[in-house]
Amino acid sequence: MSHWIIAPVVLPAIMAAILTLAMRHHPALQRVFSVASCVALLAIALALAVTAARGGISVYELGDWPAPFGIVLVLDRLSAMMVLLTAVLALLVLLYAIGTGWDQRGRNFHALWQFQLMGICGAFLTGDAFNLFVFFEVLLIASYGLMIHAGGARRLKAGVQYVIYNLLGSTLFLFALGTLYAVTGTLNMADLAVRAAEIPVEDSALLRVGAMLLFLVFAIKAALLPLHFWLPNTYAEAPAPVAALFAIMTKIGAYAILRFYTLIFGPDLDVTANLIDDVLLYGALLTLAAGMIGILGARRLGRLAAFAVIGSMGTLLIAVAVFTPQSTAAALYYAIHSTLGAALLFVVVDLVRERRGVLAGALMPGPRMAQHGMLAALWFGAAIAVAGLPPLSGFVGKLLILDATRHMADVWLIWGAVLATSLVAMLGFAQAGSVVFWKVNGSEPEAYPAPQPALPLVAAFGLLAGIVALSVFAGPVMGYLEATAAQLHAPAVYIDAVLGQG
Repeated sequence: MSHWIIAPVVLPAIMAAILTLAMRHHPALQRVFSVASCVALLAIALALAVTAARGGISVYELGDWPAPFGIVLVLDRLSAMMVLLTAVLALLVLLYAIGTGWDQRGRNFHALWQFQLMGICGAFLTGDAFNLFVFFEVLLIASYGLMIHAGGARRLKAGVQYVIYNLLGSTLFLFALGTLYAVTGTLNMADLAVRAAEIPVEDSALLRVGAMLLFLVFAIKAALLPLHFWLPNTYAEAPAPVAALFAIMTKIGAYAILRFYTLIFGPDLDVTANLIDDVLLYGALLTLAAGMIGILGARRLGRLAAFAVIGSMGTLLIAVAVFTPQSTAAALYYAIHSTLGAALLFVVVDLVRERRGVLAGALMPGPRMAQHGMLAALWFGAAIAVAGLPPLSGFVGKLLILDATRHMADVWLIWGAVLATSLVAMLGFAQAGSVVFWKVNGSEPEAYPAPQPALPLVAAFGLLAGIVALSVFAGPVMGYLEATAAQLHAPAVYIDAVLGQG
C-alpha cells in the first residue's frame, strides 16, 4: 500500500491550513508556498501516473481498514490521468493569477485554491460513493469562495445562483446515496457493483431510481442540457483564473458518469443496461448545439467562453454516451484537450479585457491594444483549438469521436451535429475576433495603468503548448488512453483489487 496515493489530497489540505493560519498577512509568502505546493502536486501526480501506467490498480486503505468496511482511495489509469491533468492546469493557472494580481484582489485566494485542489483530486481518487459526495462538497465550498473573489454585484449574483443550483445537486446526491444504501447496504463502489449484480430483476426498481438520481447529479455537474443553466453566468462572471480552473470541474461530472456506468451500472448489469444511453446521447447533442449557437450569439467575451465550455461538454458527452472502449478513449482524449482549451480561452479573454479599458469584454470595436498582435495570435490559437479545426488537438479529438460513433444507428445525426456546430463555432470566433482585433479605432494602444508582467503570457503560452503537445504526441497519448479505456471496461479487475478477491 503506497502512501503516495493520498498525497494529492493531504498536501493541498495541509497547505491550505498553513496558508490560512500562518501566512494570511504575508501575500508574498502565500504565493511562494502555494506555487511550491502546486509544483509538488505535479511531481506527485507524474509519479502516480507512471505507477498506474504499469497496468495495475493500487488501493489505499485509510486507517488500514479493508474495503468495504473502510474508506479507500483507488489509483488506476483513469484517476491518475485526471489528477495529473488537474495538477498541470492548477500550476499554470495559478501562475496566471499571480502574474495578473488576481490573487490579491480579495482574501484567502491561495487557501481556497488549495482546498479546491484537495476536493478535485479526492473526487478522482476516491473508491467510495459517499466520499465522492464529501469531496464534491469540499470543492464546491471552496469554489463558492473563489467565485465571489474580488467582489462585485454581478459576480455576487452569479455566485448566489451557482450556490443554489449546486445545493439542489447536493440534495439529489444524498437522496441517490440513501436509495442505493437502502437497496445494497453499501456505498463502496466495488462492493456496490457486486451487490447490484445480485439483486433480482423483480426487486430492482429502487436500484434503477438510485441510478437515475445519480445520473441527474452528474448531469448537473457536467452541464448537460437542460441542467446547464448555472454555467453561463457562473463562468462568465467568475474571476478569470477561477473560471480557467473550473474547466476541470465539469469534467468531474463526465468522469463520474464513466466511472459509475461502467463499474456499477454497466452494460453487463441487466437491470440498468442502457438506462441512460439514449438520454445522455440526445442530451449531449442538444448541449453541443446550445453551446456552439451561444458562441455565435454572445455579445461579451466572457459569455462566449462560457458557452464554448458548454459546447465542448456536449462533444465530450456524445463520446461518453456510446460506452465502448473506443469511444471512451476518444472521450478521454477530448477531455484533456477541452480542459486545456477552455482554460486558455478564459485566460486570453481576461488578457483582452484588462487591456480594453472601459470596453472590457464587450464585442465592440475599440482602440488598438498593447501587445495587440500577440493577443491576436493567442486568440487565434484558442479559437481553432476550441472550435476543433486542424492542426490542433480539438480536430484530432473530434475525428476520434466521429470514428468511434460510425457504427451507431444515429451516425448521420451525430456526424452532422458535430460538423455543423464546428462551423457555427468557427463563425462565432471569427466574428468576435474580427470585432476585437481587426475593427480597431486608431493605431495607438489605449493607455492602461502599468506595464503588464510577462508571467501571464508565460502561463497562456504554457496552456497553448500543452494543446500543441497533445496534437504532436497524439499517438502515444492515445496508446495510454486506449489502455485506460480497456481497464475501465473491465470492472472485474477493479473489483478484485479493491475487495481483495484476486
